[in-house]
Amino acid sequence: MPTNMTVPCAEGLINLRVGAIILKNGKFLMAGNDRDDYLYSVGGRIHFGETAWEAIVREVEEETGHRLEVDRLGFVHENYFYGDVPGVNAGKLVYEVSLYFYMKVPVNFEPVGESRTDEGRVRETMQWVSPDDPRTLYPAFYRTELARPEQTVKYLVTDERKA
Repeated sequence: MPTNMTVPCAEGLINLRVGAIILKNGKFLMAGNDRDDYLYSVGGRIHFGETAWEAIVREVEEETGHRLEVDRLGFVHENYFYGDVPGVNAGKLVYEVSLYFYMKVPVNFEPVGESRTDEGRVRETMQWVSPDDPRTLYPAFYRTELARPEQTVKYLVTDERKA
């Protein structure tokens, strides 16, 4: 079984993660599940031994049922937050470095099937979201940055310790 790039450090965790930017008709694709009251980017943790590029192609295929090609890197995001998954990271400080890739999206693309998260215990669904959707989104910058995508790579920091 592959090993996720999550490493204990002091009283917290370090995650290496990838996220997919899948745009269509002014909306972006997000994942949701039956446990959490927020939506999050399609993607997940990099497995030890794979590149970020390989990881995002794998994650997109696992979650959407389609093998999409990477277009380009869009964002590098450093994120400090407190975990919320019982028995895994609840209450722990997590330092996460995420690479967000714009994906090449065929005109007829629609996610198929369903995926599972949290070692297969929680059912995930894919949802098209507009930037003005009132639900909580992670990463929050999708709401503003994806309304007007740019060709540059942006570096962003989110730090809940300072909230």
